[in-house]
Formats: sequence, structure tokens, C-alpha cells
Amino acid sequence: MIPVYEPYLGEKELRNVVEAVESGWISSLGKYVNQFEEEFATFCGVKYGIATSNGTTAIHLALASIGVGGGDEVIVPSLTFVATANAVHYTGARVVFADSEPYTWNIDPVDVKKKITKRTKAIIVVHLYGHPANMETLLDLGKEYGIYIVEDAAEAHGAEYKGRRVGGIGDIGCFSFYGNKVITTGEGGMVVTDNEEIAEKAKLLRDHGMSPTKRYWFPEIGFNYRITNLQAAVGVAQMEKIEKIIELKREIAAEYNSLLKDVDGVKLPPEKEWARNVYWMYSILVRPPYRISRDELMKELAAEGIDSRPFFYPVHTMPPYFTGENLSIAESLSSSGINLPSSPRLKREDIKRIVGVIRRYGG
Repeated sequence: MIPVYEPYLGEKELRNVVEAVESGWISSLGKYVNQFEEEFATFCGVKYGIATSNGTTAIHLALASIGVGGGDEVIVPSLTFVATANAVHYTGARVVFADSEPYTWNIDPVDVKKKITKRTKAIIVVHLYGHPANMETLLDLGKEYGIYIVEDAAEAHGAEYKGRRVGGIGDIGCFSFYGNKVITTGEGGMVVTDNEEIAEKAKLLRDHGMSPTKRYWFPEIGFNYRITNLQAAVGVAQMEKIEKIIELKREIAAEYNSLLKDVDGVKLPPEKEWARNVYWMYSILVRPPYRISRDELMKELAAEGIDSRPFFYPVHTMPPYFTGENLSIAESLSSSGINLPSSPRLKREDIKRIVGVIRRYGG
């Protein structure tokens, strides 16, 4: 079986974990936590990094740190992993769904503007499957209406919008380091920002709301969202190879593009002229005149020992968030999109084998 993803790990990760274990610092204190935060913040081009237990807690912590709460509204793309919406729900705010752009697959700024009300506190911008969103237009909306721009860059470590790395462009950015992400700590997340006030609030809330100057004094209700030194030890090792991983993923995407570019009914993943896609997942759309459906193609791939994934379901169509809205682009992308094997360990012969199955039913 060719898996959809497998992490790019090596000897350095193991050595760092062993060193952390031998030091006795295996929980949320230890040298690797600060090192990981500093190195990842620098990578994103910002001053502050606050490591968390996972990507979902990173989003929740980011929202709490900018004061999102009951009575507020937060606009999110419907085409995203459900954690984006769940994190808004945890704050007590109302989730408002926006449609997608057909060309980048990301949140549509035109639809976002229609959804802004006096209650709108933030817009969460998801850089879907590794391609950056149209940040300039969204930043302009943030300034015009006094709304925070939160980047959910869980799938886009190192992706660039006009030469700037995502996560460090809006008011606050969030990342995941789950096992299938560009870099991994097994579980883990990160909040990044250039705003000192937001960073200090995030640090406070991450550790139960404990005062940084008065131990075991809690001026606010916070969370236990800390990362461990063991996880951070893996993260530090991963930072040494993040550029290599991105390079490998872009090479894999280029190989896929070359072999699939003339297949009728297969639409290749976007990369706008202002963008640098990191292709977290190599994602295609399967539509007529392709001779079988997306789901049928996934069955054909599975029969040949090739794993794949459908696109996310639009969150507004799921029972907890069902709105009955017609977000036609998000729904169309979801029904026709497929994620192909995308690991940086993928070999050229694997790609040819995968493409061979796809080409059977195209022109």
C-alpha cells in the first residue's frame, strides 16, 4: 500500500528525544520548548511563537487571546477541516461560513464581505492543502471593519504569499504538527504573532491563566494547552530539515503535474503567480469528461494498493453546523476533490504507478 502520508523522520529526532528523556525534562519545561518556539517564529518571520498541545488548541488559544467570546461572530471558510469551526464554537462565538474561490480553493473575500456584521470579531483564513489565500484583500477588509485576521496555516508551513510566509501575515497565525503535517511533533501546534500583547495573553492562557510573576496565582481562567519537551525535541530536529521537506514536496508536485497535465477531466492543484504552494496534499479535481466519478477512482486506486482521501466535507453541511446555505463552490470542490499520496518519501516510481491508474479513465 502506498500511504497518503508518512512523516519524514530520522536519527536526529530520536537523539533529541533520548536526550530529553535522559535530562528528566519530559513535560512542559525543558530547553527544546523555547528553542522550537524561537526557531519556528523566525521561520515564519515573526517575533513570537507559543507552542501548544495540538493545532486545534492553537486556534482556540489564538481566538481567546484576541478576546473572541459570546456574542461575537467569526467568519470561516466552509471548506476546511472541522477543527477550524470547532475552535470558534469553544469560545462561545457564532460560526459564520463563507464560500470558496474556484481558483485557489480558499475563502472567497467577496463572500466574506457579504457576511460581515457589527458582531464580526475575526476572520479565520485557511490556507487549504498548502496554497496561500488571497491575503491582501482580506487584510484590507480587516482594516476597513476593525476585524482580526487569524491564519489557520495548519496545512501550509512555509507557503508564501507575495514572498511572505503564511502564518506571519495576519494578526495571529496557527499551525499543527500532527503526524501528517509538513513537519511533525506527533501532536502539537503553534501560535505565532508579531503583536507582543497578543503573545503575552496567549502564554498566560496556555498555562491555566497563571500569573507570570506570582506562582500559582490565577488572574484569569485559562487552559492546559502546553506542549511537552519530548514533542518539542522532535520539532527542533524537524526544523533542521523543513526546507528540504518543502523542496521534496514541490518536486513531487512537479512530477505529478508533468504526468497529469494532459488528462481530460483532471484539474491540477492551483499555484497562483503570487503564491508558493507547499502541496501539503497533492490534490486534484475529477470532473467530466473524466469517465468515472471521484469516489469510483478512489476505489480503483485502493484496488491497486494506493491510498487516497476525499476533500473535506463543507462544514455547513454537517449536523452540528448545518445551515442549509448554498455555498456552491465549496460544495463542488468537496464533491470532486481527491488527495493523492503526498509524503516527501514518495518515490518517482510510486508516482508513475499512481498516475497510471488515473490515466486509464481520462483522455
